[in-house]
Amino acid sequence: MEFDRLHWTDHPANPLITAQWPDWLIADPTFLLPEETPDGLWHLFANSIPRVHHYTSGDGVAWTRRGVAVNGAIRPFVRKHQGEYFLFYEKIYSPFRSAIALRRSPDLRKWSKERIVLKPSLEWHGRFVRTCSCPCVIPWGGEFLMYYSANVVLLPDCLFFEPLHIGVARAAEFGGPFTPDPEPCISPSPGDPHRNMGAGAIKVIPDPGRGVLYGFNNGIYRDRKGHSRSAIMVVTSRDGVNWDKDTDPVLRPEDHGWKRALVYALDVRQVSETQAHMYYNARDGWLRGFERIGLAVGRA
Repeated sequence: MEFDRLHWTDHPANPLITAQWPDWLIADPTFLLPEETPDGLWHLFANSIPRVHHYTSGDGVAWTRRGVAVNGAIRPFVRKHQGEYFLFYEKIYSPFRSAIALRRSPDLRKWSKERIVLKPSLEWHGRFVRTCSCPCVIPWGGEFLMYYSANVVLLPDCLFFEPLHIGVARAAEFGGPFTPDPEPCISPSPGDPHRNMGAGAIKVIPDPGRGVLYGFNNGIYRDRKGHSRSAIMVVTSRDGVNWDKDTDPVLRPEDHGWKRALVYALDVRQVSETQAHMYYNARDGWLRGFERIGLAVGRA
């Protein structure tokens, strides 16, 4: 599937997942397909602050919350590898310190002890604020690549932080440990209309047959009216480090409703020969806003 040529449309039932009181947000969805899971259901993980929740669904649209998978964690990423489930996430130590951790499971119910697989170690990971977040692990070129975000930028009209840079780290095993490349592969630029504040995060899909990596990047930017924004763009790479960007986002904020302010964290998978699913979260306001999860369907 050529992910840079898909046409994306929102599911008519959006938003599909809303936070349960007293939480005001549910964000950063990541999911498994029914053919990957022990019970034949869709499984989705997403975070409130600061815990990762586990959901299941029979159709990928109506979701049931099954409980908390990890406490003290946000921004999960789940994949099945060699018959085992790997749940990566950002481990929160304080508002200014974090690292990427991993738990493993044979059945999506019993999880191993937490293990840190990547922690801040480079200058661009931050000084006062030192963070590693938003993991995404893929096989490529005979090794395993972890794309991750590091450091933060303050969104002044929201009064919270979003990721500043995106880097890549490498490992010989799917579960790491990972060694980061010395420089980021995506950073903000003042002249980039969709990434002039922060790089945001990226989810990457490898296509070894075509020799290309497809990335879905939610850049952080300030619009012409001065509002903080985020929109989802498709980027491509041949070497996993240098990325070409499409000119227009495939999903962006709208004038009203549940995605009025920012459209950001996501996970995307091919679900058939002609379709892909992208679960993502969006925010309906700036300083005061709720975040919910919706589905966009990509068709060839």
